Amino acid sequence: MSQSKKILFFTSRIPYPLEKGDKLRAYYQLKYLSKDAKIVLCCMSQEEITLKAETELKKFVDKIYVYRSNKVSTLINMLIAGVIGYPFQIGYFFNTGAHFYFKKVIQKEQPDHIFVQLIRMAEYVLKTQNISKSLDYMDTFSKGIERRMEKEKGLKQLAYRFEFNRLKKYEEKVFSYFDNHYIISSQDRDSFSFEKAKSISISPNGVDHNFFTPKKNISKSYDLVFTGNMSYPPNVSAVIYIAKEIMPLLIKDYPNIQLLIAGATPTSSVKGLANKNITVSGWIDDIRDAYNDSKIFLAPLQIGTGLQNKLLEAMSMELPCITSKLANNALGAKRESEILIGETPQEYVELIKRLINNEDLRNNLTKNAKLFVEQNYNWNSISKFLIKDFFPSN
Repeated sequence: MSQSKKILFFTSRIPYPLEKGDKLRAYYQLKYLSKDAKIVLCCMSQEEITLKAETELKKFVDKIYVYRSNKVSTLINMLIAGVIGYPFQIGYFFNTGAHFYFKKVIQKEQPDHIFVQLIRMAEYVLKTQNISKSLDYMDTFSKGIERRMEKEKGLKQLAYRFEFNRLKKYEEKVFSYFDNHYIISSQDRDSFSFEKAKSISISPNGVDHNFFTPKKNISKSYDLVFTGNMSYPPNVSAVIYIAKEIMPLLIKDYPNIQLLIAGATPTSSVKGLANKNITVSGWIDDIRDAYNDSKIFLAPLQIGTGLQNKLLEAMSMELPCITSKLANNALGAKRESEILIGETPQEYVELIKRLINNEDLRNNLTKNAKLFVEQNYNWNSISKFLIKDFFPSN
């Protein structure tokens, strides 16, 4: 296909730098879709786009439109959303000024297709007619809120229940306004409560395998590593679980064992985990350094939805991986052959000990996992699939 076709691509954040999962997914979708179509990017942001972000994104997109929101208008629109029955998640990213702005962009650009990442941005295009539209649900927001709700009590649990019920209704409502629908895993698709969700296509994340290639024969400073946006509740929950439940058991047999927690914007509760056995690095310019400097990737995720980029990256970087059943349900790796699965602190400790003491297991796991992600998580093939959906006659 020539680049005569134009896609208007909506995101709720400027998709650079790549410190959040939705940014990473959008970035690589833009990169590979741009091989077959012209891309015009439309973003919401409370900050101005940086020169570095603009320079990086302009490698793939023809134009970038950013609507600047502010905290006051965001708060007002969340309150309005609560009054009219919309999820707070939608109110946070929607306002009438942005709606008018993006309507003008659509009229000016006259795209052949509109692609919307996340239900957060769906309101901006629901009334747009005569242009085919696709929605990337990415994750099941309602299921993620439900899992967090189950771990809370009192007023906080009631607030999550309120948001959960509204999200369920909204996820179903927006479906009929789009021609194509995507989600990151079958686990997420199956968690929707409405019948039409069965027709949503699975569009997983990929890995840039040329980028995520390990350095060979280097010394390792850390025995264990966890990476991710460290203000994201599922990641915060996971590292607290590691620090409070798993590390004390490991230290009994390995008093000098070292854990690296690497990722942007660590919360105060994450920073407070640092001690002689645990390093909290914060943002790392090149996340490959965290993988290269570590022996085992540990991700005992307890809440959250979607496919974990961190696991794809770690496998591509040839790290043996241990995770939860919840995380692997989306990933689909073979237990014991490509990944190790734990459920309790004791089980995670035993799996870590097995990897420390068994070089053959480490080597077989990393070799099989590398092949698994190369064969199943490739951005180029994923993007070709999207293009065929967007422009079926080409």
